[in-house]
Amino acid sequence: MADTVKDFFANLGSKADATKTAGMSNSYVFDIEGAGQWKVDVDDGKVTVTDGGGDADVVISTTQETFEKIIAGDLNPTSAYMTGKLKVKGDMGAAMKLQKLF
Repeated sequence: MADTVKDFFANLGSKADATKTAGMSNSYVFDIEGAGQWKVDVDDGKVTVTDGGGDADVVISTTQETFEKIIAGDLNPTSAYMTGKLKVKGDMGAAMKLQKLF
């Protein structure tokens, strides 16, 4: 199952819509329990993904199962956050911009 999460991050840079991320300049660390950590940097439309954590505007933590439901479209990220299945630390404004990536 981890391949699904890894594939998502491996392809995120090429799948992200540059027109939707234009003007964004934020960094995110995704800490996916059971799958790994990835840092996603968004800089005016360009999305770069690197393995591992680091300093970021926002840290998003969840389980592999929850994240896979979110990327499959079976779970709304806001609902996951409200029910405690998705944890967000840092800049909430930057976190809200993440919707543009998905």
